[in-house]
Amino acid sequence: EFDADLQYEYFNAVLINERDEEGNYLELGKEFILVPNDHFNNLPVNISLSDVQVPTNMYNKDPAIVNGVYWSESLNKVFVDNFDRDPSLIWQYFGSAKGFFRQYPGIKWEPDENGVIAFDCRNRKWYIQAATSPKDVVILVDVSGSMKGLRLTIAKQTVSSILDTLGDDDFFNIIAYNEELHYVEPCLNGTLVQADRANKEHFREHLDKLFAKGIGMLDIALNEAFNLLNEFNHTGQGSICSQAIMLITDGAVDTYDTIFAKYNWPDRKVRIFTYLIGREAAFADNLKWMACANKGFFTQISTLADVQENVMEYLHVLSRPKVIDQEHDVVWTEAYIDSTLADDQGLVLMTTVAMPVFSKQNETRSKGILLGVVGTDVPVKELLKTIPKYKLGIHGYAFAITNNGYILTHPELRPLVRILELVNS
Repeated sequence: EFDADLQYEYFNAVLINERDEEGNYLELGKEFILVPNDHFNNLPVNISLSDVQVPTNMYNKDPAIVNGVYWSESLNKVFVDNFDRDPSLIWQYFGSAKGFFRQYPGIKWEPDENGVIAFDCRNRKWYIQAATSPKDVVILVDVSGSMKGLRLTIAKQTVSSILDTLGDDDFFNIIAYNEELHYVEPCLNGTLVQADRANKEHFREHLDKLFAKGIGMLDIALNEAFNLLNEFNHTGQGSICSQAIMLITDGAVDTYDTIFAKYNWPDRKVRIFTYLIGREAAFADNLKWMACANKGFFTQISTLADVQENVMEYLHVLSRPKVIDQEHDVVWTEAYIDSTLADDQGLVLMTTVAMPVFSKQNETRSKGILLGVVGTDVPVKELLKTIPKYKLGIHGYAFAITNNGYILTHPELRPLVRILELVNS
C-alpha cells in the first residue's frame, strides 16, 4: 500500500559511491561494490544487486518514486535467480510507470557534461510497445492568435513529445487549425502515416514552420479528425485497434457535445486527450468535460518543464484495457546496436523482449493501473544459436524480420559505423 511518509534509502545509480567534501557518502549514494565482469564487456557491475536510475527532471525522494522503489526491491532476487539459471542473460530491468528504472546488474550511471541524465524508460520503444496497444492518432494543434509566443513553443514541444511516444505499430497525422485547417504536411492530408523514425522527423521539421494567427475554430478541426479516423479505419491499413484525438490548445469555448454525439457516442471508440497550454484555467472545465466524456484524460501544461511528465499520462490511460484483461503480451523490438557490449568482433546487435507488469490486487486491477514494464536485452547471436542449421541445406540460411519489416537477423546485416574525427583548423 502507498505510504506518503515512507523513508527508504535505495541505491541511486547516479549517486552510488559519491562522497561529499567531508568524505561522507551522499544521501542515496552509499557504498556499492562494482567489479569488472567479462560477461558485461569488463564493465564494473554488481551481480548481487540492482540499482535505480531516476530522470534528472524528477525528484529522487518523491513519495511515488520511493514507494515504487521499495516494493520493487524484491526484484533483486528474481534477477539474480534468472542469471543463475541462464548465465547467457545480460541486462534485466524494470521500467516503472512512475519514471524510475531498476537495472540488473547494478551499474554506475554518469551524467552528461551539463550534469543531466535525460534517459526516461517510459520513452523507450520496448516500454511503449509493451504498455499500450497499436493506435491511430490525430493530433490537433491550436494556432489561433492567442497561442502566440511561449504558448506556441510549449504546444510544439508537446507535439514532439507525443511523437516520441509513438512506435512503428502506430499511425498518426498532425492538423493545425485556426479558422482554417492546415495539415502540417500538406502532401499527406486525408490519411495517416506510420510512426516510424523517418516520418516523425519529417513532421518535426514542418512543426517549426507553424505560426499563430486568426481565430480558433475547434468544431471544424474535430469534424475533420473524426472523419479522418473513420475513413482510415475502413481502409484496413491502420493499427485496427485503439483510436485517439490529441487536442493541444489554450482553451475551448464550448464542449462540442453535438459533434461527439454524431461521431463518437455511445460506443466512444475514439478517446479524446486534451492538453491545456498556459497557466490560465478559464476554459479548463470544457476541456476536462471533453476528455472525461470520451474516455480520455485532461492535463494542463504551464511550462516547458511540465511537458514530458504530462504527455506520459495518456499512455497509462491507453494501457487500462490491457491491465483489466490481464494481457501479458510479449513484444520484441527490432535489432539495434549496444556499444557498451562491443566484443572482439565489433559492435553487438541486440533486441529487447518486454512485457507489461500489473498488480494482482483486485482493487488495483479494476482501476486499470499499469505498474510498469519488465524487459531484458537479448544478443541477436543468441537467437542464432536456436536455428536448426541441419535443416537448412548446404547453401541455406535463416533470417528473421519484425511485423514492421525491420530485419532482426540476416547474414548480410552488419553494423556500419563511421567514426568522424573532428580537427580544429
